[in-house]
Amino acid sequence: MENNTILTIVVSLTSLAILAFAFLTRKRVGLFDLVENRRMFFLISVGIIAPGLLVMGYSTVTTGAPFRLSIDFVGGSIYDLTFTSDGADEAAIRQVFSAQGDSNVIIQRVGGPTSNRWSVRGSFLDDDRVTQIVEDLNEIAPLDRERFQQQSVSPTVGEEVTRAAFFATAVVSVVVTGFMVIAFRQIPRAFRYGVCAVTAMVHDILVVMGVQSLMGLLLGWEVDALFLTAVLTVVGFSVQDTIVLFDRIRENIPLHLGEPYETIVNRSIWESIHRSLATQLNAFFIMIAILLFGGETIQQFIFILFVGLLTGSYSSIFTAVPLLVAWEKGEIPFLKQPAQLATT
Repeated sequence: MENNTILTIVVSLTSLAILAFAFLTRKRVGLFDLVENRRMFFLISVGIIAPGLLVMGYSTVTTGAPFRLSIDFVGGSIYDLTFTSDGADEAAIRQVFSAQGDSNVIIQRVGGPTSNRWSVRGSFLDDDRVTQIVEDLNEIAPLDRERFQQQSVSPTVGEEVTRAAFFATAVVSVVVTGFMVIAFRQIPRAFRYGVCAVTAMVHDILVVMGVQSLMGLLLGWEVDALFLTAVLTVVGFSVQDTIVLFDRIRENIPLHLGEPYETIVNRSIWESIHRSLATQLNAFFIMIAILLFGGETIQQFIFILFVGLLTGSYSSIFTAVPLLVAWEKGEIPFLKQPAQLATT
């Protein structure tokens, strides 16, 4: 079964599960006390993030980096080879490149096991050597010269994109925290809302990074500029979804004075959860269509985006909000107020 078919099934089944959950919880506010079970949700988050960190650690030990890095980050040349008939195999292609002084190439067959299309990644070579490589490859099997492509990329491209992504994430963290302090200034300790939103955002980034590292080990997926685009998209979605929930809590606090804080928060979640699920389902159905009818080059981006949007919706409801309640209740030891410490 091809990879894009597997990914399509995963996305489809997840979407159906979310659709069923939305139907069962429709118009049943307070059906389940989400806030009361916050410790269970914290354990689920740890159970998802910890294996991802272990996978990244294993990848770092075995390959020297937490992810398989694309040519955008390591620099070099990538060749797209298509042969018009059988005869070429990995050993023969590697021998051709080794004869021109490039023995550490990474060779992958593109498509099924009977495909005659290959992708080769190697170091920088001058034009004369590339010409000779083409001639030698053509002796192995007829090479489709019209479809032959060579791309050379400097590692500075990936460095610049990564630097910009880190800067954008840092700016988002500061802006979100500042926005929360200003917009929520009428309720006590508004700063906590901003910190919890940023924590949920970091949660989503770690999950996406863990999945990317795992897929790199299993399927050879590489981190490129498109992956960073998916991460930044996930950051925006996660923050937006969390702000919607926190804003409903802010609106309900003066409307339900005298109720316990946990009750107000739980009510706010159930009043907002269907909007979050509807937004997520709309995006997932589009992703299913792209996975079914799009090309292979986009499936990695779509799947990483799917994972990010899924964990973004989860963290907004089951991480950011419960973390806020735990902080307000003084359940985070290193963040307890002096008065709370005196009573414990």
